[in-house]
Amino acid sequence: VGGGSGFIGRHLCKKLRSVGYKVIIVSRSAGLNKITWKDVQENGLPDDCKAVVNLAGENLMNPLRRWNAGFEKDLYDSRIKTTKTLVTAISSAQTPPEVFVSTSAIGFYAPDDENSSTEYSPGGDHDFLSGLCSEWETASTLSPSLTNIVRRVIIRVGIVLGRDGGVIQNIYPVFNLGLGGRIGSGNQWFPWIHISDIAGIYQYAVCNSHVNGILNGVAPQPLTNSEFTQTFAKAMNRPAIFPVPEFAMNLVYGRERAKAVLQGQKILPERTLKFGYKFEYPDLVSVCKNLCQ
Repeated sequence: VGGGSGFIGRHLCKKLRSVGYKVIIVSRSAGLNKITWKDVQENGLPDDCKAVVNLAGENLMNPLRRWNAGFEKDLYDSRIKTTKTLVTAISSAQTPPEVFVSTSAIGFYAPDDENSSTEYSPGGDHDFLSGLCSEWETASTLSPSLTNIVRRVIIRVGIVLGRDGGVIQNIYPVFNLGLGGRIGSGNQWFPWIHISDIAGIYQYAVCNSHVNGILNGVAPQPLTNSEFTQTFAKAMNRPAIFPVPEFAMNLVYGRERAKAVLQGQKILPERTLKFGYKFEYPDLVSVCKNLCQ
């Protein structure tokens, strides 16, 4: 599992171990059940590797990083280069794995306040982040000789909600003080998913041989940012009366990055449901109760 030490990776590794997999994490430093990216480049995949998953990627919304050419390069290299490294390792494996699950993001789809997007909708060409997603997905392409041997799945990940990482870890203290509120107008779509479900979709893709192609990693209940804010605040028994203005988001994150939060897409997990994945947290009320326990 590339990036197995990250937010989603930790939860996925736990799920995979619970169903009997021995999990090897690929990361920057070696350790117990860990190898480095250099190890993969030089030695290929571990023996008897049944599945390869890549979750590696620099955190897009890291407030400590300024948006500049260096940050763009880190976003690119941490996604595209790691994916290509794993594709090369799969291609050179004496016994290829059964499945390769790669990652993309909902930023692939253009913002749209009215129309919904499914896995069949176009995208990947409207700004830097959508272009990054498009290249990320292309990087996971396997050689023609492997297309009938190795299943390829790409999961376009939404806004992941969990207490131990992501957006909730950042906003929980603010809401707990009663200082939370909508972001920008609040009318933008908020394509969310619980951490247990996004890890569950990856596990489902690994374990079920009928799953292939693009899957949207979002919950089946579309909501706006304002609806999320009100539901989350209510679950915490706190008000949500301090909106974060658009200019503040642009100031902290830079205009290009802030768009990912100030604009939204109404995304549906059509193929994810079609392949039979059952959501543990399909609605926001159940999610917020879990997050506020």
